[in-house]
Amino acid sequence: MKSKIVLLAVSLLGFGVAQANNTNPDPCTDKGKIDEVNGIIIHSDNKKPIRDVSITAYSSASKKTIQTDEAGNYSFDELKPGTYKFVFEKAGFKRVTKEKVVIKTDETFQLNIEMIESKDFDLMPSPFHFSDF
Repeated sequence: MKSKIVLLAVSLLGFGVAQANNTNPDPCTDKGKIDEVNGIIIHSDNKKPIRDVSITAYSSASKKTIQTDEAGNYSFDELKPGTYKFVFEKAGFKRVTKEKVVIKTDETFQLNIEMIESKDFDLMPSPFHFSDF
């Protein structure tokens, strides 16, 4: 019984220390806090998620590229507040660009995108289209 009480006391003490370390009493150290941008990429026609889309975030000082997962989700969790340009690219789809996206401190920004399939190969009719088969 004594060992359970000691274990409980140590656990509570550890929790209290962890909570005390998570607080930030100095507001000056919060400058440049890292914020999150996330979203989902879907097909414009069938509304299904698109995997392996390359997303690049450009700012005046940096560039970061990530890819969507199997469910079409993505997340930038290391972007500093500022103005960004986001470029969404995947082979077989038209490129999507979102400019002047403002990321603010202490806010999560969600940017969902619909991508349209590129029909470059449909520019000319097939020579077999007019045959008498």
